[in-house]
Amino acid sequence: MTQDQLIHRYDAVMMNAFGAPKRVFARGEGVHVWDADGRRYTDLLSGIAVLALGHANPAVTRAITDQLHQLGHVSNFFASEPQIRLAERLAALTGAAETRVFFANSGTEANEAAFKITRLTRRTRIIAMEGSFHGRTMGALALTSSEKYRAPFEPLPGDVTFVPFGDAPALAAAVDETVAAVILETVQGENGVVPVPAGFLAEARRITREAGALLWIDEVQTGMGRSGEYLAHRADGIVADLVTLAKGLGNGFPIGACLASGPAAGLITPGLHGTTFGGNPVAAAAGNAVLDQLEGGVLENARAVGAWLADAIRELGHPKIAEVRGRGLLLGVVLTEDIAPRVADAALEAGWIINAPRPGVLRVAPPLISTREDLEGFVAVLPGLLDAHG
Repeated sequence: MTQDQLIHRYDAVMMNAFGAPKRVFARGEGVHVWDADGRRYTDLLSGIAVLALGHANPAVTRAITDQLHQLGHVSNFFASEPQIRLAERLAALTGAAETRVFFANSGTEANEAAFKITRLTRRTRIIAMEGSFHGRTMGALALTSSEKYRAPFEPLPGDVTFVPFGDAPALAAAVDETVAAVILETVQGENGVVPVPAGFLAEARRITREAGALLWIDEVQTGMGRSGEYLAHRADGIVADLVTLAKGLGNGFPIGACLASGPAAGLITPGLHGTTFGGNPVAAAAGNAVLDQLEGGVLENARAVGAWLADAIRELGHPKIAEVRGRGLLLGVVLTEDIAPRVADAALEAGWIINAPRPGVLRVAPPLISTREDLEGFVAVLPGLLDAHG
């Protein structure tokens, strides 16, 4: 069946939450995907920073398949060894003496769990950042600053104050003994790939500690190697009270995690939160397989190839490129004109998958296994794409 026929079927039965799909994909392997008409594309978006190890990664596929043959689902009245092992491995990444894990199915669900933990401090105020994105459920949306996402669903859960991202004096002025937590991202992906300014995480840690508030780091997009580290904030020497993960943790299999450390680790008790599918054996097997692969040089590759790609795009010296920012293999190409959506569409036509999180920013987030050879073609065609859409 052709792509056009499949899109027609899609339009007839799917809710119009995303608009018409730009393509219908049929299969993938490594950094490439093929559409229903057999055309090949290089995936420089990784399903929005999800496919850390690329499409159809053999180790992850094998782990999922093997686990399904043994045990697929048991509910959370019971446990499984893969779940326990994954929790142990994630807890060890936080740098805290004690960390406990709650598994969910997505980033927004991980953030919902963390939000509920903050309410158990007996404080209710949350300080979030301007430009933030934390998910689409009502609680996570309340922490997301974008008006276009928030307005149709207001009133949202309240007592959330937004301060400028990276403004330590504004944060210090906003945080007092009524604040339960400060939530921030190490790189604001949906805001155009904006990295946290140097020193701001340390200031946030100091400010929250002095006020007795929790520091909550949303690593849904930046964690699990995307930044070139397991957890981007740990590379800055920070130990957080709450960390949320998803995306790359399952390499496409749905999984999220909320990590609570120190006093926050004991706030959830039986009956206060739950999930049917979170932490199921198959999702846990996928997460363990991802961690196994990350231990094999993938983080080093993400740092090296990410640095090369950022420099290669800068060295183009193109007048429509203002800067390249980001961390690891999560890069934002900042343009001098608001042409990013048209450039992303043109890139797709040319066989390269990227997106435009903001009108003047292209997001490039290829699989962490990508090589320079995989990406050189994109660097070569980018000037022509920009020139054609001025």
